[in-house]
Amino acid sequence: MAAPKPPPLEGVRGGGVPWLGGLLLGLGMGGFVDGIVFHQILQWHHMLSSAGQPPDSLLNLQTNVLADGLFHGATWLLTLAGIAAVWRAARSEHPPWPALALPGAMLLGFGLFNLIEGIVNHLWLGIHHVNERVPREHWLVWDMAFLGSGLLLSLVGALVLWRYARPVR
Repeated sequence: MAAPKPPPLEGVRGGGVPWLGGLLLGLGMGGFVDGIVFHQILQWHHMLSSAGQPPDSLLNLQTNVLADGLFHGATWLLTLAGIAAVWRAARSEHPPWPALALPGAMLLGFGLFNLIEGIVNHLWLGIHHVNERVPREHWLVWDMAFLGSGLLLSLVGALVLWRYARPVR
């Protein structure tokens, strides 16, 4: 006699892997790293520093700091949504999660953040660039390196999920 099939797992996809929560956490963490490292610590750019708001006056700096804060608020909401999704998945009945499931999903999300932010804000809208302290002719090199990091992190995260984040039986 075959063992009974377990009921479907509400809110959990991919055989019980908390991929959605990990993806949201990775997107949020990518935003935090970008904002904390590039906007605050290195001060290479601000959210609107190439959109007619260079931080060359107190008013422009205040405008950029406000935009940076709104950006951080959005990344905080992504992180909160990720925590809620992982919490919900953890509280539901599920097979044991593979050890690399959550880190793989987070890497994928972090990489996707870099890709989306780099394509939209750096290349398409041009509201800021990764390193605006170097000569303008070098900005594209930094932007492309940022996109490359996003592609690499996304591929590694996807590979980890595909290879290792299978349900334990």
